[in-house]
Amino acid sequence: MREDGRLLAIRRADNGTWELPGGVLELNETPEAGVAREVLEETGIHVEVDELTGVYKNTTRGIVALVFRCKPSGGTERTSDESTAVSWLTPDEVSERMAEVYAVRLLDALDEAGPHVRSHDGRHILGESA
Repeated sequence: MREDGRLLAIRRADNGTWELPGGVLELNETPEAGVAREVLEETGIHVEVDELTGVYKNTTRGIVALVFRCKPSGGTERTSDESTAVSWLTPDEVSERMAEVYAVRLLDALDEAGPHVRSHDGRHILGESA
């Protein structure tokens, strides 16, 4: 998240959807190191990891995603093998461009009352608790 409240997002190369940068941790890395690595690989932006803002479980696939609020610390936006666009979006643009299950993750990062814990079926939020 930038100081002006814009949120970093990518358009995925494999399916064309807008999502937040991320991926799978390497066996030997901490969640914070994995976040910084994935964001840099997919966007060209270096980040400082701030805090956990949400835990999201896909009940259909059994995948749990951790989302951290970060702030940019350098680099230049660029695409990668995994992204065809990199953009700093307003909260309204996040809601317009992203599916609910991805938009909520970025919008939750704006809420300092987290971390949020939510479940979804891959398309829709099923329930939530804060």
